[in-house]
Amino acid sequence: LKTLSHISFHYVTELTDRIRAKSSPGEHEVKDSADFLSFFPDFVWTLRDFSLDLEANGEPITADEYLAISLQLNDKKTKLFNAPRLCIRKFFPEKKCFIFDRPAQRKQLVHLELLPEEVLSPEFREQVEDFCSYIYSHSKAKTLSGGIIVNGPRLETLVLTYINAISSGDLPCMENAVLALAEIENSVAVRKAIAHYEQQMAEKLQLPTETLQELLDLHRASEKEAIEVFMDKSFKDVNHEFQKILMERLETKLDDFCAQNTKASSGYCMTLLQDIFGPLYEDVKQGTFSKPGGFRLFTRKKQELKNEYYRIPRKGVQANKVLRSFLQSQVAVEKSILQADRALTDGQKAMAEKPARKEAAEKGQELLKQRLQEQEQQTEARQRSVRENIPLPTEELRRERENTQREQNTMLDLRVRQAVALACLMGISLALQHWVVKVTASEWGGWGWGGEQH
Repeated sequence: LKTLSHISFHYVTELTDRIRAKSSPGEHEVKDSADFLSFFPDFVWTLRDFSLDLEANGEPITADEYLAISLQLNDKKTKLFNAPRLCIRKFFPEKKCFIFDRPAQRKQLVHLELLPEEVLSPEFREQVEDFCSYIYSHSKAKTLSGGIIVNGPRLETLVLTYINAISSGDLPCMENAVLALAEIENSVAVRKAIAHYEQQMAEKLQLPTETLQELLDLHRASEKEAIEVFMDKSFKDVNHEFQKILMERLETKLDDFCAQNTKASSGYCMTLLQDIFGPLYEDVKQGTFSKPGGFRLFTRKKQELKNEYYRIPRKGVQANKVLRSFLQSQVAVEKSILQADRALTDGQKAMAEKPARKEAAEKGQELLKQRLQEQEQQTEARQRSVRENIPLPTEELRRERENTQREQNTMLDLRVRQAVALACLMGISLALQHWVVKVTASEWGGWGWGGEQH
C-alpha cells in the first residue's frame, strides 16, 4: 500500500497557498476547510498500471477502501506524511478511487495510442468503462459558494479574475472573485429584465389607454415578469442592491409610459374634436346662426356634438381636459353669436310693430286732417260772425291768423317726423344682418378651422 506516497499528495497541501476562500482569511486555513467545501469538486484518484493485490489483513478490499486506508494518519509519521492526507480528508468529502491494469503487453505499450480498442486488455477496457460511467453519472457542474453553478461565461470571468490576480502577485480569492462575478452577472440580469419589460409593454400596450388604471395593471404584470427574469439570472445580490436598481429603472419606465399615454390621449382627442366640431364652425362662418334664435340653435347643435364625442371609446386620460380647453377657446365665438341673436331679435320685433305704427300714423293723419278742417270751419264761422255782427279790430284779427298758422305748422312737423321714423324701421333688419356677419367673421381661427384669419 505504498503506491499512494506523500510525493503524490504534496501538491494538495499547497491548495491554501495557491487560492484563498475569503478576502480576510483566518490563521489556520485547513481548520476552515468548510469554506472550500462549497466550491471544491469531488475527489477522484486514478491509479494506472496497478499491479498490487487489493487486500488488507488478508481480506479483499475495494479500490475505495484502498484509498481510505491510504489516507489514514499515522501518529508516528512526520508532518510531511500526515498533512496532505489531512487536507484531502478535509477538503474533499466525496472521494473515489479507480485502478487500471496495464492496457496491453509490454512490447505494445510503445505504440499504445495506435492500437485498436479490441487489442487492449479486457480487464483494462472494463475498468475504463466503469470509470467513464461514474464520471458521466456522478460528475457535478462547477459551483461557487452557495451552490451557484458556473457556466461558460461565468467560468471565463473567473479565469480572467484568477489570471489578473496571479499576474499582479496576489492570491486568487474566491470571495472577491464571486463578488466581481456577481456584479457583472447582476448588471446583465438588470438589463435583461428591463429588456423583457419593454418587450412586454410594447406587445401589449395600446396608447392611449382608456384609464390610468389600465396602464398601471399592465405595468404591474410586466414588472412581475421582469423581476422573475432578474431573479433567475442574478446571484449574490447583497442587500438587494441590484434589485433596487431594477425597481428604480422600472418606475422611470412607468413615468415615461404615463407621459406617452397623456400625449397620445391629447393628440387623439384634439383630432376628434376638430373632426366633430369642424362642420359646426364652418356653418358659423357661413352665417347659418346669424338670425333670430340662432344662439339657441347653435347651443343645441353643440350639445349633440358633445354627446357624439362622449360616445367615442378609448379617448384616454385627457378626454375631459381637452374638451374643456377646446370649448373654452370658442367662448368668444359663442358670445358673438349671442349678441347677434339679441340684436336681430330686437330688429325683428321692431319690424313686427311696423304695420300697426303705419296704421296708427294713417289714422293720425286722418284725424289731423279732420281737426284741421274743423278748425278752418270754426275759424271761418267766427270770422263770418264777426264780420256780420261786430267788426273786430285789425290787430286782433292778425294775431288770430298767426295762432292758426302756428297750429298748422306744428301738425305738419309731427307728420314729417312720423314719416322719417317709419323709413328707419324699414331698413334696420338689413343693417343688423350685415353687422352680425362682419363681427362674427373677425373672431374665429383659434383652433385652425381653415379660412382666412383677420
